[in-house]
Amino acid sequence: MANEREKEAAARASLRFINDGQVIGIGSGSTSACFIQMLGERVKSGLRIRGIPTSDLSAQQAASLGIPVTTLDECPEIDVTVDGADEVDPQLRLIKGGGGALLREKIVASASRQLVIIADSTKRVPVLGKFGLPVEVIKFARAVVQKKIEVLGARVILRQNGSKPYLTDENNYILDCHFGEIADPERLARQLSDMPGVVEHGLFIGMASVVLVAEGNKVDELRGRR
Repeated sequence: MANEREKEAAARASLRFINDGQVIGIGSGSTSACFIQMLGERVKSGLRIRGIPTSDLSAQQAASLGIPVTTLDECPEIDVTVDGADEVDPQLRLIKGGGGALLREKIVASASRQLVIIADSTKRVPVLGKFGLPVEVIKFARAVVQKKIEVLGARVILRQNGSKPYLTDENNYILDCHFGEIADPERLARQLSDMPGVVEHGLFIGMASVVLVAEGNKVDELRGRR
């Protein structure tokens, strides 16, 4: 319950970054779901925005609340995106993708003038890596990529959905890669990006503009890129 209250507090704090007439990137995951609910209430009260969801699930929630949904084809530039994270370190480097939407999340973040990350206190860490790093791969390359990542020192698990491999919205697999503490996230990000068959990885480096971390009754605002 405490975590749920913190998620709601962080989501509520992000609303001050939302203004009439904007194009809003809409994140995925449980904390983003709180934001979407609150954004829907604002839209019902007269806020005029257009949203670009980062997953099919977020798109369904947004549509159910009357939030106008658009696409990157129609709006390739986004004013602000609000999204969650699985881990945030002191340099505002992130691990994302626990919900499986890392590819669309990174694309939307890259098209955004401002990326606002909302998180409860459990997501704030001194060093990234306790949470398994999601890596999205095409099906054909799964075994090859898994072996290469294991050579880098990770324990790699193919994400499952019941008895079958989990499939992303883009119909790819996800490898959850357990490195332990990641001493050099930038280097690891380059290594993963250079592997043929890797579609995207969950290291978001130099992308967060603001991180709102709720702890108890207060929300800390951490600033990153401008």
